Amino acid sequence: MKPREIKPGVYWVGAVDWDRRLFDALIPLPDGTSYNSYLIQGSEKTALIDTVDAAMPDVLLNNLKQLGVDRIDYVVTNHAEQDHSGALPAVLDRYPEAKVVCTPKCQGMLVDLMLAPEERTVTVEDRETISLGNRTLEFIHAPWVHWPETMVTYLREEKILFSCDFFGSHLATSDLFVADEGQLYEAAKRYYAEIMMPFRTIIQKNLEAVKNYAIDIIAPSHGPLHDRPEFITKAYHSWAFDDPKNIVVLPYISMHGSTRKMVEHFVGALVQRGVTVKQFDLAGTDVGKLAMALVDAATVVLGTPTVLVGPHPNVAHAVFLANALRPNIKFVSIIGSYGWGGRAVEQLSAMIPNLKVEVLEPVICKGLPKESDFKALDNLADAIAVKHKANNYV
Repeated sequence: MKPREIKPGVYWVGAVDWDRRLFDALIPLPDGTSYNSYLIQGSEKTALIDTVDAAMPDVLLNNLKQLGVDRIDYVVTNHAEQDHSGALPAVLDRYPEAKVVCTPKCQGMLVDLMLAPEERTVTVEDRETISLGNRTLEFIHAPWVHWPETMVTYLREEKILFSCDFFGSHLATSDLFVADEGQLYEAAKRYYAEIMMPFRTIIQKNLEAVKNYAIDIIAPSHGPLHDRPEFITKAYHSWAFDDPKNIVVLPYISMHGSTRKMVEHFVGALVQRGVTVKQFDLAGTDVGKLAMALVDAATVVLGTPTVLVGPHPNVAHAVFLANALRPNIKFVSIIGSYGWGGRAVEQLSAMIPNLKVEVLEPVICKGLPKESDFKALDNLADAIAVKHKANNYV
């Protein structure tokens, strides 16, 4: 990819990572990603907004070379994480006159993570500005989107919000701007679920912080740019503010078929009662898909066999993930089977301290489920349907 003009004197100079399939050794990237860096040329000074991942500094430097950039005055670092600041040392080495602009919190993190020279950093407070001559950068602190030091940068004259991880998507594409809103919506929702959802209430505050700005373009640090910014801002508003929907997420695993029989019956019982179910076999589930389902769900029901008196490790991992992501779910229950005894219910219940949920009566059977167990599953389905209706989850 070559440098791409967004507006006169404003360029995308980042890198597209088509083949990356895992982020943080944890998050699946089915569609790759990009590391977006932006060059702004003012009448007096030049600024670079963020850099790229440490694996691709040569791409960024080559893009700047193609534009004939021989001086950079400011490297605005919205976020210290290495996929944005990884090429910072290479940029500072190439442009020795450049100063790093960041929040006070970010300054210390850049020193720790990137060994950045503290004497070359300039810290800015919330709503502080820097003039490039005929262009003005305004810095808006946005902590916990998704690290504590994050800010976003607003180019006043062009009405561009350089939003860093805010409104981003892990999506490698040859399009500069969003071309397929359906594809983008799914990628952005996955991104929100995996990265932003743990900070949902703080995301609400940061949405309020930028809502009164006139924005023509949102330029995130991952994925294509938004030239119809209301599309992504409305999506974020829905994900962050809306009540849960009439959805049960059912992650499960079955070792010898007993839990699977319970899941099959239970899913049918929920559907008969008008409840939408999203079922995930944890033997081969994309955790990103599971995280996306948690964004909208009112209830999670875990299906687990018993392994050495506790839950199956795959189920324990899913519960650990849900506790970390802090979805806005309201109810939790557990179904499953055991052979001679177990404490799966107690152990799983203890693993969700972050979730403010009501635990509904579990259904745990010995061996294969019997008529009484199926009746108990019907009762659980009744309880869920009543709870959803009483709370107007639709």
